[in-house]
Amino acid sequence: MNYFDYGNISQPQKGDLLISEPFLADPNFERSVVFLVEHNEEGSVGFVLNKPSFLKLNEVMQGENIPQEQSLFVGGPVQQDTLHMVHRADFLGEESHQIVEHVYWGGGFEEVMSLVREEQQPDPQVRFFLGYSGWSPGQLEAEIQEKSWIIFRQANENLIFDTPHDDLWKKVLSLMGGRFKMYSNYPIDPRMN
Repeated sequence: MNYFDYGNISQPQKGDLLISEPFLADPNFERSVVFLVEHNEEGSVGFVLNKPSFLKLNEVMQGENIPQEQSLFVGGPVQQDTLHMVHRADFLGEESHQIVEHVYWGGGFEEVMSLVREEQQPDPQVRFFLGYSGWSPGQLEAEIQEKSWIIFRQANENLIFDTPHDDLWKKVLSLMGGRFKMYSNYPIDPRMN
């Protein structure tokens, strides 16, 4: 991996991973890794990659023939009655937006569901989210200035789809090296150290 001065990145962009600071007090984002799928003058949208829901996809989409093990993640605190997907399928047409190489947001929902039904097993090609994380114009930049988030600019499909969700926060900080690698070992409650 190329050396990157992560401490000096203050402007987020589409495709970044937002890593919550070790002691971020917001329970919605404690030890979170957010995949930023949109960032422009109208605001920002992302999905928390490492917060699984207690529900499975087949419980939310009753009546569909979906594998019982298909995971569902809490994308964030905004509109948790909506379902979103991030996937590796590059054939889902104009509704699908490439975020980073081999990683797409949205697309033909029925086409994705058809793939999931055919596989009859959890598909590592697709991540489903209830709700999303959203910021109004300038809000995310302000939170970065307040040191609530660390920006990781080298998101890739392996981190998003293949890294176990309970290891992701620690793994990304370790990849960043230096003081961020030290952050990865901070206990959740420093009083317990």
